[in-house]
Amino acid sequence: MKKHFILLSVLLFSFASQAQLTVEKIMQEPYKWIGTSPSNIFWSEDSRTIYFSWNPDKNKGDSLYKIVLPNKTPVKVLPKERRALPAQSGTYNRDNSLKVYEKQGELYLMYCKTLKIKQLTNTIERESNPYFSGDQTKVIFLRAGNIFSLSLEDGIISQISNFVVGSKKAEAKLNDEEKWLKADQLAMFEILKERKDKKDETEKNTKSDQPKRPKEIYLDGKNLEAPVVSPDMRYITYRLSTPATGTKTTIVPSYVTESGFTQDLPARTKVGSPMSSYESFVYDTKKDTVYQISTKDLVGLTQQPEFLKDYQKQNDTTKKKPAGRKLIITAPNWSENGSNAVVVVRSFDNKDRWIMLLDPATGKLKLLDRQHDEAWIGGPGMGFTLSMGNIGWVDEQTLYFQSEAEGYSHLYTINVLTGEKQQLTSGKFEVQQAQLSKDKQWFYMTTNEVHPGETHFYKMAVKGGERTRITGMVGGNDATLSPDESQIAIRYSYMNKPWELFIQDNKPAAPAEQLTNSLTDEFKAYAWKEPQIITFKARDGADIYARIYEPAKKLKNKKAVVFVHGAGYLQNVHKWWSQYFREYMFHNLLVDKGYTVLDIDYRASSGYGRDVRTGIYRFMGGKDLTDNVDGAKLLVDKYGIDPKKIGIYGGSYGGFITLMAMFTTPDVFAAGAALRPVTDWAAYNHGYTANILNEPQTDSLAYRKSSPIYHAAGLKGHLLICHGMVDVNVHIQDSYRLVQRLIELKKENWEMASYPMEDHGFVEPTSWMDEYKRILKLFEERLK
Repeated sequence: MKKHFILLSVLLFSFASQAQLTVEKIMQEPYKWIGTSPSNIFWSEDSRTIYFSWNPDKNKGDSLYKIVLPNKTPVKVLPKERRALPAQSGTYNRDNSLKVYEKQGELYLMYCKTLKIKQLTNTIERESNPYFSGDQTKVIFLRAGNIFSLSLEDGIISQISNFVVGSKKAEAKLNDEEKWLKADQLAMFEILKERKDKKDETEKNTKSDQPKRPKEIYLDGKNLEAPVVSPDMRYITYRLSTPATGTKTTIVPSYVTESGFTQDLPARTKVGSPMSSYESFVYDTKKDTVYQISTKDLVGLTQQPEFLKDYQKQNDTTKKKPAGRKLIITAPNWSENGSNAVVVVRSFDNKDRWIMLLDPATGKLKLLDRQHDEAWIGGPGMGFTLSMGNIGWVDEQTLYFQSEAEGYSHLYTINVLTGEKQQLTSGKFEVQQAQLSKDKQWFYMTTNEVHPGETHFYKMAVKGGERTRITGMVGGNDATLSPDESQIAIRYSYMNKPWELFIQDNKPAAPAEQLTNSLTDEFKAYAWKEPQIITFKARDGADIYARIYEPAKKLKNKKAVVFVHGAGYLQNVHKWWSQYFREYMFHNLLVDKGYTVLDIDYRASSGYGRDVRTGIYRFMGGKDLTDNVDGAKLLVDKYGIDPKKIGIYGGSYGGFITLMAMFTTPDVFAAGAALRPVTDWAAYNHGYTANILNEPQTDSLAYRKSSPIYHAAGLKGHLLICHGMVDVNVHIQDSYRLVQRLIELKKENWEMASYPMEDHGFVEPTSWMDEYKRILKLFEERLK
């Protein structure tokens, strides 16, 4: 009898725990009831101390903590010690004995073995971007847009470049009359001639006595970017940008302000707006000559994108030779001794990335690798407009880089002199991060080769071959290698377990020891569900990954909700704690109420390679939507869901897909909640949108079929729209324009909630509560 009583008590407690979730509870301040996971992990230079941000005391903000090994107890770092810590970023000298870094606009030198720190500058002007000269005797840095060197021997600071804002004043030139008159005066008056000769001699002597100064390079109204000097200090490379004219910037009104007056928040331009143009140059200090880096012979420079064929008839009035596409060149990456320099050239349409060997003596480029994509260049390690991506030197001739050439981001090397290329990793997985060991004999990398939704830390010889897996915990392993490469600090989590800090020896199968315990007792009291990761076939045969949350059979109500993650290029079907933790908790609440929840990594998601990433090219609301529609069919066919009781919701890109679902597949979803949605892609930003849909003025077809506002007439089910009014990312103007369209279409089955003090990502718990109460109400009332 006693055993039965205990069992009954356990069951009642379990039921009580399951029933305790409410919207108000799960949407309250996370640090108060969940706890705060450790973040921003870094090591001391001697590999004895791990630093991280943490908040176990439930303060309003995180504090810096440390663990001094071998002790495993976290200790709060006092303000005085925190202020004295070196910057996390910086540059090391060749033998890693010195580190130079900037902190609060001043330069510091750290002796890595003793941890002694020496301040190098103390000025009003900011010094930045420090690195060592090729001979390791000087620190090179930027000040007020110019390059300087600081001698480590005597502390002398020398100016290396002299970029001057504005244009050089033209020297006054005498006309013929003035020339004759001057010559006549000097010939007539001897004293005038003597004085002139004396003045000329004085100026000559003064000039010869002055130390040599760097050449004045006038910017002529352009903006200086990325000035860099070569290791031997002979060549200065730099980029000049010419701002676009006629560019209009949007504003976002803020209505609830301290002043009581409406305040206009500066926002951004829209896709297709004019863009700056760029030119890159080399200044040869030895020859005192400036010349432009030439791209005229770039392979594929005039290649036109395939989508233009859809418009050939309307544009083909005369057959002109295609013009070269607009380009931007990164600052060079010099080999350690300065023998070679590599730049990355990108086309403005982001359909080409060229890795080029730069000859600084001539400004000419030699092709090392070209990656072309009719959609757009992207993926882990690929960088973006002004970023080279993951590129570095193994030795003076061997460059490593990442490329999606075979459909997944993998690691390659190339001999820059012979052009011999080697692929170091291959397979249907991504190299998500990679770094070279200090002795340059190994690569350390994070990949998802075990499962698309599971990450691990590996070690591989610099020439490729077998990868040795270091981490073993199933889930997400975010590893930070110690400077001496003997240990790794791991930020680890699982699907239903938030991130904690672990430490492990840098050895295969070594045990990982947990160092932090961040969760509150209240949060741990609930049995958080572990969703099942499944795959299903999309209508075109592609394998689609999803998380499925199923209720107990006795609770199942044959209702389902499909959640659509945001960003497009993001992964949410994985084995670690989701950045959508509020939504995860909401899904637990729904399951407790009998709902089945499906969370899909649709086409466009990250973690699955190039074809999935670019599956939405020229048609957002195409495969990304049909993947969710096919998921709804799966719910009906396999999980017993009533086809008339399926809802859908999501934020940002997820809000966009929700609108497309409600407008273009109205018989699939009975209700939908579109949060901060894009309704017209022509109103969004350039960097994101132009990659996927090109520009509206050149590919109007793509924009028209991809923008929900053009399809609003198809609405049948019940629609909820929620949007922050100070959203400077997706402007609330998007939702207001859609609302006006719905009004004109005489649609009545919709409602909108505006949040006057919220940006794209909500901050206030009361806003989260209000939004998700509305979502829950929508599903409870409309999925009857």
